[in-house]
Amino acid sequence: MQPITPTQHPRSSAIEVRGLRREFDGGVVAVDGIDLTVDEGEVFGILGPNGAGKSTTVRMLTTLLRPTAGEATIGGFDLRRDPHAIRRHIGVALQEAGLDPIATGRELLEIQAQLFGMSAREGRRRAAELLDLVRLTDAADRRVDTYSGGMKRRLDLASALVHGPRVLFLDEPTEGLDPASRQALWQEVERLNAELGVTVVLTTHYLEEADHLADRLAIVDQGRIVAEGTPAALKAEIGGSVVTVEVDPQHRDGAGRALGRIEGLRDQRADAAGLTLFVDNGSTFVADVIRTLDAASIQVGAVSVAQPSLDEVFLRATGSRLEGAGSEPSVTPSKQEVAA
Repeated sequence: MQPITPTQHPRSSAIEVRGLRREFDGGVVAVDGIDLTVDEGEVFGILGPNGAGKSTTVRMLTTLLRPTAGEATIGGFDLRRDPHAIRRHIGVALQEAGLDPIATGRELLEIQAQLFGMSAREGRRRAAELLDLVRLTDAADRRVDTYSGGMKRRLDLASALVHGPRVLFLDEPTEGLDPASRQALWQEVERLNAELGVTVVLTTHYLEEADHLADRLAIVDQGRIVAEGTPAALKAEIGGSVVTVEVDPQHRDGAGRALGRIEGLRDQRADAAGLTLFVDNGSTFVADVIRTLDAASIQVGAVSVAQPSLDEVFLRATGSRLEGAGSEPSVTPSKQEVAA
């Protein structure tokens, strides 16, 4: 899905958040003053590790948890003053799908429709529409406990859409799914957004998922937004290339100081494997790296050059890599290893 910028299609805001904060007993701050704007009709990703505050943010915005401070509007309704209106305006699919295992998919959706005030006839019609939308018509009359993980997530999506929400919140929608089921769910989210115009807010700790689905995304770390923008813009900000240098940990600081003097270096980060350098031109920078470290009598294990990915964006923004984040999309250029 290609990002759509406001200059191409001006849109009003579906969500406005200012200074949102949540502190739990014992002084534990899970969300620490988040500001964000989500445009109508876009897919907005919130990317971060487990414990970063993503799910807490979603629970507040979906009226399941009261903020300690801050304010937000969703669809023009105030989070504090009009939570009931917000609940009718949004759909929510949390990490654990709340599906009755002994009900059939059709029964579950029809019951959900009646809970939203639809007649039995309307409920049957709506359930049939949604089963078709998420491609579960053939399994509609099977019990939910016979569904695969991917089918359950798609049914959960349908359940969140029964009342025709304009904003859909998905909290870690593909957690625990196999790669094929994850790809299938991505396709469903893209269709919901493209065909129905539903604004989607999703949290994830998968880099590939954020890169593939999000028009824009916010990187969250320790309860704060540390970077925000389209995936392409965030990658462009860190430089034309990313150079990683393997060095012995005891020489890492010295290597960093030596490489910091090379022209064309935008920024650098250190981790257990060595150094990650954000540079203008990786192909010409590699020779300078090897010469500089050789002159400093620092042995190099290997040097690799790659195009910027969200992994490096996250590293630069937070100072650490996103553990267990999953691989980058297959379209990401492969790294070119350069023996040193």
